[in-house]
Amino acid sequence: MKNWNKKQISKEQVRFLQEKYNIDALTASILTRRGISDGKQIQFYLETDARFLHNPFLFNNMEDVVDRIFQAKDENEKVLIFGDRDVDGITSTVVLYDCLTNMGLDVRCRLPSGTDPYGLNKKSIDEFANEYGTLIITVDCGISNTEEVSYASSLGMDVIVLDHHNPPDILPSPAVIIDPKCAGSGYPFKDISGCAVAYKVVSALRFAKSDLYKNEISLLVPVIEGKDVFIEVLKVQNLVEKDFLREKITPGTSIMETKLIDFLQGQQIFVWDLKRTKQILDSLFGSGADFQMFDLSQEVAKKIPSMANMTLQNLRSKSKLARYNDEFDSEIKGFFNIFVTFVTMQLAAQYPKDASDDELDLQLVSLAALADIMPLTDENRILVTRGIAAMNNGKPRNGLIELLSLQELLGKRVNSIDLSWSIIPALNSTGRLGQPEVGLDLFLEKTAEKRMKLAKKIVEMNNERKRLGQEAYDYGLPKSKESVEKYGGKLCVVIDERINRGVSGILASKLVSFYNIPSMAITFVDDTAIGSMRSCRGFDATIFLDKMSDIFISHGGHNYAAGFSFKKENLPKFLSYLDQLYTNIQLDEPSTDTFEVDAELPPDFLTPNILKLVDKLEPYGESNRELLFMSRTLKITDYDIVGKVSKKQHLKLTLDCGKSKWPAIFWGGADYIHNEFEKGDFVDILYKINRNTFNGLETPQMIITDIRKSQK
Repeated sequence: MKNWNKKQISKEQVRFLQEKYNIDALTASILTRRGISDGKQIQFYLETDARFLHNPFLFNNMEDVVDRIFQAKDENEKVLIFGDRDVDGITSTVVLYDCLTNMGLDVRCRLPSGTDPYGLNKKSIDEFANEYGTLIITVDCGISNTEEVSYASSLGMDVIVLDHHNPPDILPSPAVIIDPKCAGSGYPFKDISGCAVAYKVVSALRFAKSDLYKNEISLLVPVIEGKDVFIEVLKVQNLVEKDFLREKITPGTSIMETKLIDFLQGQQIFVWDLKRTKQILDSLFGSGADFQMFDLSQEVAKKIPSMANMTLQNLRSKSKLARYNDEFDSEIKGFFNIFVTFVTMQLAAQYPKDASDDELDLQLVSLAALADIMPLTDENRILVTRGIAAMNNGKPRNGLIELLSLQELLGKRVNSIDLSWSIIPALNSTGRLGQPEVGLDLFLEKTAEKRMKLAKKIVEMNNERKRLGQEAYDYGLPKSKESVEKYGGKLCVVIDERINRGVSGILASKLVSFYNIPSMAITFVDDTAIGSMRSCRGFDATIFLDKMSDIFISHGGHNYAAGFSFKKENLPKFLSYLDQLYTNIQLDEPSTDTFEVDAELPPDFLTPNILKLVDKLEPYGESNRELLFMSRTLKITDYDIVGKVSKKQHLKLTLDCGKSKWPAIFWGGADYIHNEFEKGDFVDILYKINRNTFNGLETPQMIITDIRKSQK
């Protein structure tokens, strides 16, 4: 019998979260039970405002990338965007291509097709050189292409690498690199997708059209603490904090004796409430100290009338950022927050197309995050939430609208689970079958008729992908058992030339699910071995593959998902390596058969309003599993057996929850009726809650995870 564990939590901690973040007790208890108690974490569960996203210019090399792209525009250069064949690579390419073409650049795209290897290759470089191309931008790849980048440089080309994979010890050079996983990248969050990296570059390019790009701004605030007066100045560039000065000033001090003169030299100075600021400065330095200052409060009041005549001290208490981040609980940081918000509003008004394009981009960013199994923590939550919201607001982007229609999701309120099950596998099938350009064309095609033809082709390709995946599993499972024994239950390796290279990753993932150990699936294309590795239980796939790097043509990826290739003639050496290395594999203890319960809901809580809580903690996926509830002593008022007779059947229940009757589905649970319980019995259940949509009508339903007859 599986264990149902509802972790004990502190009532004081729950009450603290309720009061500090103005949330209900149930939400506070779920966050506490999941170990989400720090404001820097909680903000990404409760907020969706883009203000909570990290600034793209936190990447140390972002200005270099922006400047090089603008140079390419000014000099009418030809640009090649080189992506990857999966959903992340396709969407990355589309997001950057749309932006650069809208800017007027001469751009072409290329993805690995057919039997092309992963990453930038010399054939593509040569063909681009023949077109007199001068700038290559890799997206969702490139960080491991040291040789290819050097080769492109030898032909007079510049290379920008936009990637998110684990970097090798030696980075490609010469290249400008944006990769959050590189040491010293400057970016505060490592686990964004390749498409999110491209999106950050696009966001930076849009900002760079403004007069504020690269200009330093100084925000000045006089702070009175008792009898002491301090002048605080925050230097800001590209909406990023660059420097800070806090100096105590004694009345009558000559301004020439302070650090302010050097710190403010050549700066545009912004203040909040010019009249008050001048009065304080005059009282300190006398009327002879003439500062050229701009009053931001007057401009902000035009956009946000409710902020007229409010002091920074008043505004501190209203700051959402300060609620979650203690460092923002000061007048100078509050002023900085207002400045960023104001500039963002100004740019949205000045460039309305950028704002609408941003919503289209975020739809692809959300697909990429889910497809690449990025953790749904930190800013990924906001990126995915805003992308899905844009789809549900009746404005799915071209290409996506056709796929949603064919998958019977158009007009339905889609969520991360819908996209992960229906849209992402279909898009991924184009690359798995060696035709990623079909997925790319779907998003770039201008005519609706052609897009629908492409979408139908993608659905057909996905059906073929499913067939090939099942074939690979049928080939691989018998071989896998011998492999697991050979490698001491620590590693599974399946090698079979019948496996289609496009589904090797799917097979490796299935083997991980089956054995709960790191697994490899390897096939052959001509004289080259192509392999995928998937991992689990804390074992880093890329570090493991690095130990065999001398035989690989290419290798790389993420901690739990990587790829590699080597010459077929090196297969004996590869197997010899495995014989040596598997003994040192260290795996975390496997998880037990324990269900972690997020909350126990009494029957009176089970009303349709509970969907608001489920929605609040969306999106669900990696590092944020679906909410799992428990309820006791619910009466079965009706049941039905559903599903095909030839397959395991499912149990559909109607449960009496006091105020309302709830439909519940227990997949594969038909045998429970008449064996474990009967109609009229009371049961305890573990369940998730979602929406069932039929004929345009949405109703809440329970998805039962486990069920027991109540002990009364």
